Amino acid sequence: MTELGQNARRASRVIARATTAVKNAALLATVDAIEAASDRLVAANELDLQAGRDSGLDDAMLDRLALTPARLQTMIEGLRQVAALPDPVGVIRDMKFLPSGIQVGKMRVPLGVIGIIYESRPNVTVEAASLCLKSGNACILRGGSESIHSNRAIAECLRTGLAAVGLPDEVVQVVETTDRAAVGALITMPDYVDVIVPRGGKGLIERISKDARVPVIKHLDGICHVYVDDRADLDKAEAIAINAKTHRYGVCNAMETLLVHQAVAAEFLPRVAAIYAAKGVELRGCPLSCELLPQAVAATEEDWSTEYLAPILSVKVVADMDAAIEHINTYSSQHTDAMVSEDFSRARRFLAEVDSSSVMINASTRFADGFEYGLGAEIGISTDKIHARGPVGLDGLTSEKYVVFGDGHIRQ
Repeated sequence: MTELGQNARRASRVIARATTAVKNAALLATVDAIEAASDRLVAANELDLQAGRDSGLDDAMLDRLALTPARLQTMIEGLRQVAALPDPVGVIRDMKFLPSGIQVGKMRVPLGVIGIIYESRPNVTVEAASLCLKSGNACILRGGSESIHSNRAIAECLRTGLAAVGLPDEVVQVVETTDRAAVGALITMPDYVDVIVPRGGKGLIERISKDARVPVIKHLDGICHVYVDDRADLDKAEAIAINAKTHRYGVCNAMETLLVHQAVAAEFLPRVAAIYAAKGVELRGCPLSCELLPQAVAATEEDWSTEYLAPILSVKVVADMDAAIEHINTYSSQHTDAMVSEDFSRARRFLAEVDSSSVMINASTRFADGFEYGLGAEIGISTDKIHARGPVGLDGLTSEKYVVFGDGHIRQ
């Protein structure tokens, strides 16, 4: 792992000065390499799938592990999309003359070396590598042991793409060993690794956050809320509340708690509850919710802080917007929270006072996604209060440094 780190540090200096044209050419050469190696990639993936079946992986895990023709095509399209994105590196903003006569601004620069730790899905290898490459970073990728053959085969394609434009192989390195100790080493190498990005279950992210000696870009879970105000358009509120919960259940930006103003609860809750029932969603409610919805079961204190990732929804009737904001700031994981209201002043207050990485007005929480935000792609979502917060795209994989222009100026 030390050798990987040393190689990555050297490579990071090369990729940091690469032009946009060279980086884009590497990405497109990787497309050609994947297309040429598609049969080999499928064969390598089949080794992982068979090993997974033999070891008793469940159907959901096997599905995430599979490299289907459609997923290979998605990988290829993703590389093309990243190549088409604007390059943030070298952009200078806020240049201004100061009274001393110097010019001062901020230039966007790569972070350096990014370690990415993820589980099961081999397509993440390409996603992560492409974003790091375009943002001028070297990366060390440590996928799950269940996808080792797939990741090795994909890494060959990435190396082919780098070699085609004269960039060193070490710009993208895949950890070859499946030994868990490799993760422990990767997250404790501040001399060689600048940032860690974990992608996986809560247990993995908690462990990395606890043990890492380098900064971590992460979110632990997605306890997302939708608050329906008494000044909401209830047709909009219905569409948002249904979409936020039922569009997909097992995602971090799905709503887990619905908050409803007491003035509209009697009208609104039975209306959406009928739709939830038709979709098989279990409701767990506060005492007032249970009075209005006989099918609801009583919520426990634990329910308010649970990310279900399942067709289960917590429901609470609140006295007013202040109570809704208090509940959100108490139980939210600071991922994504939304308000439905036609009152502009209240909407501004909600945006200012809810302390989450994405705050929405009259929109589904399912929009909290790098692609939907126009980032083109994302490497993950951050709920920490660091330079990258919310969906992390190319800008989140860069930092800024001050640049100063003078003409022989000295400080008086």
